Amino acid sequence: MQYKTIILEMLEQRTELHEQLLRERKLLTTLEIYAKELKSSHEALTEQLGQARPGSDPSQLSSEAFEMALMELENRLPSASLKGDHDELSLDDAMAFVRSPSLRK
Repeated sequence: MQYKTIILEMLEQRTELHEQLLRERKLLTTLEIYAKELKSSHEALTEQLGQARPGSDPSQLSSEAFEMALMELENRLPSASLKGDHDELSLDDAMAFVRSPSLRK
């Protein structure tokens, strides 16, 4: 699975954040952090679903877990609508979202 490609697309949808990361030369680092977070979450959720539903099709469980992990991460990513028109998105805020333990199990 291409976690980095998926994360890059998500960041590109958040134009202001993407541009800021490019300007500050932090896109690759941020991309790698988010990709690792998505992969870890996907694996953990796949394991949890497997334990909750033994005997289920592993590829189905993995797909469901991936969708859940992706939604969790997307909900944690900052969006332009979180800030006012004149405020710049903070990279520190974005990184805090990534490292937030609130959604980890």
